[in-house]
Amino acid sequence: MPEKALLIETLSQIQGATERILKRFEPIRSPDDFLEDEAGHEKLDAICMQLIAIGESLKNIDKITDKKLLPNYPAVDWKSVKGMRDIISHHYFDLNAEAVFDVCKNDIQTLKETIEQILNDNK
Repeated sequence: MPEKALLIETLSQIQGATERILKRFEPIRSPDDFLEDEAGHEKLDAICMQLIAIGESLKNIDKITDKKLLPNYPAVDWKSVKGMRDIISHHYFDLNAEAVFDVCKNDIQTLKETIEQILNDNK
């Protein structure tokens, strides 16, 4: 697959992941909602899986673009997004529901909008 097509496909996958996170996060009102019952744990697991996929995909975008694309969009702290993937993947049993809640509440919408902007700029 040519690099431009791979970039667009990867960005589209990230966009879909942000939409899934926002949808799954809708009923969550506090970090405790993730921990109170099995349904909350399932939402936390599902959201974390999407965060892992996003972080990994962003690392792939850095490879495709020689780390030259993402710095053009400073509204997102790209290092932290990729770092979240590492934390979830390597320290899952130490995962802090508050941190995931905070990311979902404060950062995912901006990430979604920025990914949409990058897609529009690269069509």
